[in-house]
Order: sequence, then C-alpha cells, then structure tokens
Amino acid sequence: MQLNSKIPEGRLEEKWRNYQFKSKLINPANKKKLNIIVVGAGLAGAGAAATLGELGYNVQCFCYQDSARRAHSVAAQGGINAAKNYQHDGDSVMRMFYDALKGGDFRSREANTYRLAELSAPLIDHFVQQGVPFAREYGGVLANRSFGGVQVQRTFYARGQTGQQLLLAAYSQLYKMVRAKKVEMIARHEMLDLVVIDGKAKGIIARDLVSGEIKRYAADAVVLATGGYSRVFRLSTLAIGCNGSAIWKAHKRGAFFAAPSFTQIHPTALPQTSEAQSKLTLMSESLRNDGRIWVPKKKGDVRKANDIPEGERDYYLERRYPSFGNLAPRDISSRAAKERIDAGHGVGNLKNAVYLDFKHAIERLGIETIRDRYGNLFDMYKKITGINAYEQPMMISPAAHFSMGGLWVDYELMTTIPGLYAIGECNYADHGANRLGANSLLQASIDGYFILPNTINNYLADEIKLEKPSIEHPEFDKVEQETKEHIQKILSIKGNKTVDDFHRELGKVMWQECAMSRNRSGLEKAIIEIENIKEDFWTQVKVTGGDKELNTELEKALRLADFIDLAILMCKDALQREESCGAHFREEYQTPDGEALRDDENFAYVSAWEYNGGDFKLHKEDLVFETIQPSVRSYK
Repeated sequence: MQLNSKIPEGRLEEKWRNYQFKSKLINPANKKKLNIIVVGAGLAGAGAAATLGELGYNVQCFCYQDSARRAHSVAAQGGINAAKNYQHDGDSVMRMFYDALKGGDFRSREANTYRLAELSAPLIDHFVQQGVPFAREYGGVLANRSFGGVQVQRTFYARGQTGQQLLLAAYSQLYKMVRAKKVEMIARHEMLDLVVIDGKAKGIIARDLVSGEIKRYAADAVVLATGGYSRVFRLSTLAIGCNGSAIWKAHKRGAFFAAPSFTQIHPTALPQTSEAQSKLTLMSESLRNDGRIWVPKKKGDVRKANDIPEGERDYYLERRYPSFGNLAPRDISSRAAKERIDAGHGVGNLKNAVYLDFKHAIERLGIETIRDRYGNLFDMYKKITGINAYEQPMMISPAAHFSMGGLWVDYELMTTIPGLYAIGECNYADHGANRLGANSLLQASIDGYFILPNTINNYLADEIKLEKPSIEHPEFDKVEQETKEHIQKILSIKGNKTVDDFHRELGKVMWQECAMSRNRSGLEKAIIEIENIKEDFWTQVKVTGGDKELNTELEKALRLADFIDLAILMCKDALQREESCGAHFREEYQTPDGEALRDDENFAYVSAWEYNGGDFKLHKEDLVFETIQPSVRSYK
C-alpha cells in the first residue's frame, strides 16, 4: 500500500489556506443527515464532538469514565504553547515551527508541524473567549513562561491546572451541544472493536461497563480521540484507566501504526517508592523555569540536601547544556538524570531520584512569587511526600509519559482506513521523535477544534450519496460475535495469576529494554520475554467475575492483552531503527560525548506498520524537508 500524506501544494505558509479553499463543503441541510462517532471525551474528543455538533452533524461521543470531566487531559499541569510573541523576545510562527521540528529531531512532517504553530495563536483567543482563566500580569495582559527546548516565553498557563481549565472549557462546549440535542453523550462505555464495511469505517462495538451489555453503533465516520498508550510500561504518569485498546483494535482492522517506539520519558515525576505502587505522579515541567536540578558530586552521599554545600553539588544540566540549562528538552533531561543515577549519584531511599531545588529562586524572587506561580504543585508535593518544598528540595525522577507514536494519519488526520480519523495523542502527526513541553494540550485542542472539523467534510461530502450504514449489516454480526468470543476466552482460562501480575512483568521488561535507552541485544531479548508473557497470560491469567456485570478485572485483562501485542511491535520498531533520535536512544548510535547520533540518510522516514495478521509489515513514509534542513540537535 502506498502511503499518501495528502500534503497540500504551495509554500509552507500557504498550505493550510490552500487546503481549506480547495476542500469540499457540505451544506447545513445535508450535515443533518450524517452521523459521526467520536470515541473519547478529553480535550481532543470533547472539542471535536462539540464543534461537529455545532456544525450540524449528528454526533455520538463515548467515554469509559462516568463523566467527560474525568478525561486524562485534566492532569496536564504546565501550560499550552502559542506564538503570540507577547514578550517581544523574538518569537514567531516560524520560530515555533522550528523549535517543534528540531525538538522532534526532524522526524515529523514539516506541513503538519507548521500547521501546529500556525494555529496556536488563534487557539489562545478561542480559549480566552470560552472563559479559561489564564494567568495574567498585573496590568491584565496574559502572562507567559518558558518550557523545555526553547529560548523564548510562549507558554500560557493557569497556575498548575492548565489541563483542568482547558478541559472544563471544552466540557462546557460539549454539554452545550448535548443540551441542544446535537451530541449524544454515552458515558461508561468502552469501544471494543471497529466495524469496517467495504473498506470504510462504519461503526464500533462497545461494552456497557456497568451492565456488561455488548452494543452496536453505526456512523458515516469514526473519530478516535483515546489518548496515549504509555501504560504499557505499567508505571507511568497516566491514569490507571488510560490504555491503547481502541487504536490497537483499529490497527488490527487495517489502520497502520506509526513509530510505536517513540514514547516520551518525562524528567520530573515523583520517584517510585515501592513495588506495590501502581502509578507515578507528574510534577509539571514548568517547575524547571525556577527550580535548579542537581545531585551530590560525591557518590552515595547520605547527607540531607540542605547539609550539602554549594561546592559539592553538581548542577549537571547547567554544566552539560549551558545554553538551555534546566530547560533542556525532556528526552535529554531524562537521559541525563538516568546517567547520574546509574553512576551512583541518585538520592532518596531507593537512590533513584535527583533534586529539584527552589532555594535560589526564593532568595531572588521571594517566596510569595514562587507560591503564586506554583503553589498548587507545592501543595500536591507536600500532600504526597510530606515534604515542604519551600524549605528543602523536591525529589524527582524520570517516568513514562507521552506517546509520540500512534495511528498513522495523513494531513487530514485520516488513518489508512477511509472514514477513520485519529486526533490528539492517539495519532502520529506533529511531534516526531520527541514532544516539546506544552505542545500536548496544543495539539489535542487544535486537532479537535480547528483541523478535524475542516477536513472531515472532504470525506463525508461523497458519503452522503451512499447508502446509510446500519447495525443490521452482516459485518456488525461478525465483529460482535468475535468480541464476545474474545471475552469468553479470557474468562474461561481460570489460571492462578492476576492481571496485575502480568502487567508488572511486562512493565519491567519494557522499562528495562525499551524506555530511555535501547540496544539490539536487549530488544531481541525483550521480544522473546514478551512472547513468553503472552503465552503465560493466555494460559495462566485469572479473571474473577463475569461479563454481565461491572467487572474492572475484565476491563484490565482486555486492555492488557492489547498492551502485550503492542509491546512486541514497540520493540520491533525500536530494533529496526538503527539510529538515535529524540526519545529513541540506541546505545550503539551515539556521539563520543553521549548524545544522540541521527542517521538522516537511512532513517528520515516515518515507520508505519501494517498488522498483517500479527506478522507486522513495515511501510515507510519518507520525510522531505523543503523549508528547514535537518541539523545536529544540540542544546549546548
């Protein structure tokens, strides 16, 4: 299959405008005849469902939580980027585009990345009009701060609650449409499979998580907005319920999976404290604006942080990356922390953390300024750890976080299955091999509010002439039966190990061999170990309860079965990419001073995997750089 990215003609600055002008339109009367399913109600899903409903389409929006307000977008803390140049510090759309392209180590499409920057400024205006309480300067203008990987201030924020405030705005727009009966909100339902008829996405099979009933839903197009898959590592910053099952089911039905091994390790999470822990807590990257990261120069130093004098502290990011210092990008900051921890300079009970210190910022700015900027984050840290970070340093550690990989999509955000779209974190589009901080909320919002509503018309304009999809179609019978058999197969095993036992095993393998650094022998070993985990899972797992009831163990088992298969693909993807780029660090390919060594001649492509009955087949989308030529990604 030939991948067609559908990049519009014209200069980079003209592509989106050219696309909009030449795309097909649907008159309002005809939009009422078209049905769209949106799976997911986070920032991308809620924005898309609300906007599509406002445009006149009939929309059904699904979420597995009891309310769209519980979507994981709520957890994003630090901010959202936009090229407004309020600071007059040299920012521009082109500068933001360059930062994002370079931050992703030149492994994303120029056209998509430029559009991300281009639509950032109007998005801030959009949210202000919705009432988002962004931080403001004394005179009333919107405030900005910096995030990693840039040297300007372009991040808009609402204290440490930016994701929550943006989600509440999207939620209010969504429920405005629910109340107007233009969107039907279907909560506590999980998509279990995709229905493809004559090669096109025409519906989903979902399970009512309260009653266990399996249901059919038909539509003219399906939009997936189901977030990332970093829970494959088990311990991550994601909520326990976050999973990759929807996009994995779509992958098995024909949607190509792009760059699955590109997963981000966030440098500022709370460190793991015990084997029993089920998730990790994120501390916003915004803390690195004023906090300084260091470790003791002496290996195995057991003194309290405040007892270690300045001369015996190693501010390693400032030492290694003087141009960016503590605001070096996430992949580089995480690997630098791992290097110091592995070298014996880690701190905390398990020696698996580094310090994030606000002493100098408090001395320079005053405690009230720091409290105003980060107060809720300091409160959260104290509630979890019992430590007052105004008086002694926080302890932080790298943790699995964002997924740059996801379903392959073209410029229109359509997957390789016609009529199936993927938006937000569950697609591979804008971030390349590494996402810069505060671009996550940006991409999710732009995909949902601005891009999808302008591109889905191009497909639906022709669908309106065709026969309407029906849940009575034989393909719905077939997929529903397969779903029920899959559930019964898991319930019938009656083994002696819990789902969590298997997830813990999988997470350890993935964290060791396919996280911050990888190598050939480790990846080859990981594939064998995961295959063994898979075999044991299907013979030894014990899932209590039944399928006709609320059963969280069954939910976890179904998701873990998908995670196991996804983990194999992640390792295969990392194995075939014989270079280091962004979050993908192959130990065999590095510079003499330990930095990533990219190979543009052989690997300047997006890896797009076809399921192929479980025997994954690689397709390549070659990346062409017309505006900015790839350069050595240095932050020194």
